[in-house]
Order: sequence, then structure tokens, then C-alpha cells
Amino acid sequence: MARRPIDITLPDLAGKRALVTGASDGMGLGMAERLAAAGAEVVMPVRNSRKGEAAVLSIRERVPGADVSLRVLDLSSLESVAALADTLLSEGRPIDLLINNAGVMTPPDRQTTADGFELQFGTNHLGHFALVGRLLPLLRAGRARVTSQVSIAARRGRINWDDLNWERSYDGMRAYEQSKIAFGLFGLELDRRSRAHGWGITSNLSHPGVAPTSLLAARPELGRSRDTVGVRVIRALSARGILLGTVESAKLPALTAAASGRPGALYGPKGPGNLGGPPAEQRLYAPLRSTEEAARVWEASERLTATVFSAA
Repeated sequence: MARRPIDITLPDLAGKRALVTGASDGMGLGMAERLAAAGAEVVMPVRNSRKGEAAVLSIRERVPGADVSLRVLDLSSLESVAALADTLLSEGRPIDLLINNAGVMTPPDRQTTADGFELQFGTNHLGHFALVGRLLPLLRAGRARVTSQVSIAARRGRINWDDLNWERSYDGMRAYEQSKIAFGLFGLELDRRSRAHGWGITSNLSHPGVAPTSLLAARPELGRSRDTVGVRVIRALSARGILLGTVESAKLPALTAAASGRPGALYGPKGPGNLGGPPAEQRLYAPLRSTEEAARVWEASERLTATVFSAA
């Protein structure tokens, strides 16, 4: 039986500036394309310029007249984050939509960022934290909607406060869970602090369910020379329409959250186990519900990245 297509309708975004991290392939590329088709000017910060240029060409072929452009960003380098922020601040254009989508998942051996953080914690969470903090003036000017992409992995696990960087006993999946829990707590705390300080920003969360994206595919730079068994199983189930989503459906929760989602809420697929299906608001995962833990993550992240939001 053919899978019934799942889709959503985006509002008219003409005159809006949108920033999507991780937009050179997969879900992020699909998000950038849909935002451009809705009329937004889309900025795509990418680490790999060759992939970025191919992504821009792909969007322009499918969306004639699309207003899309590349910038340079490596979220595993706080210097690169600062350079992108300086570039965008110098351009002076308010940011209306920000989708924090980029991420890495479960390198088999512990790796570190340019700044010495465990790679997943440093890239998935700290890099985005620093980016949002440095872009705060532009986000405030645009009264931006900020959506941060977490994972169903955030429904379990915890912050390893005794060893945030997993130096003593690295476990790739537990470190991934931590990175997404910290990132989710940050996204929710951003919304609370925006309301408390009058920043005018709204912030919420999304997750893609489970779909055959590139996260578990072969990534030589992560020490993964071939596709994992997990991603091969995911591709097979997705192709048969069994439980899981597709790359096309997996992008929809983030787009829903960014375009019309409720502040402080979580959006994901509403199928069985929240693995696939159309997007809908969902109950916050237990590890994301503590405001005390969120404040602790925020303060630790400010210290680790030397990013102070209140100075903006």
C-alpha cells in the first residue's frame, strides 16, 4: 500500500528573514526549501561550502526566484559561531525565524570540539546556545520565533553533571541524550527569560521522530566509515511505511513549531510512539520539565561559552 503523503501549509512569509542551521542536506534542506517557497529570505549557514552550494542550486531549481544565501558556520567552533554572528550583525537585518536544526549523533569514539568540549554536547547544544546569545539583538529586533530541534532520545537520560564532557567514561548514546536534554532545557528557558526580561522572542521545541536522515549514516569525519545497522533498518521500515517517518515528514514538526507553534511547547510526529506521522503538540518529556535544571544548564552554558544574554 502506498504511503499517504503528509504535509502542512505555511503562512505567507514574504519580508521575513529565516535562519536554518544544518540546511545543506536532509531535513534542514527541506526546511529551507519550504520557507523559501513561502516567501522568506533564507540564510543557510553551512560548514561544507560544496554541499551548501549544491543545496542552494537544488532549492532554486525547485523554487524559482527563491531568496537563499550561504554563510559559513561550524557549530563545533565558538570562534566560527562568533564570526557568523559578527557577519549577520554587520548586515543589520532582523531575524524573524531561527530553526536550530544542525546536529551530530553518536560518534563511536569520543571526539571533541575545537574548544575541547565533547563533540555532541559542544555542537548540538553549546554551539547553538552561543549562536542564539550572540544574535540576540537581531532576534529581538525581529521579535523572532526560535525553534530548537531535539530528539526522542531526550525523553530519557539525564545531564551528567559530574562529567559534562564524558572524559571518564564515554557512552555515545548517553552523551547524545545529554546534548539533546540540555538543548531542550535551553530552548524552554529561553522562552521563560524572554518573557521575564521583555526580549520579545518566543521559543519552542521540535523533534523529527525517527526517519532515514543522515544522522546515523556513514560519516567518516565522525569515525563512522559505513552506515550503522540502525540506519539500514530505519530506511527499510520507512520505505515500507511501517511506523517511522520519512525525511519529508520529519521536517514538518520544526516547520510547524517555527511558523505557528505555541511558545514553550514541544512538537513532533503524532503517530504511534511519536515515531512518524503528521506533526502535533506533545507533552514535554520528563527530563525537560524541571525549571531548576533548565536554569542550571543555562548558567553552565553561559560560563562554558562566555556568552552573556543579559548584556544584549
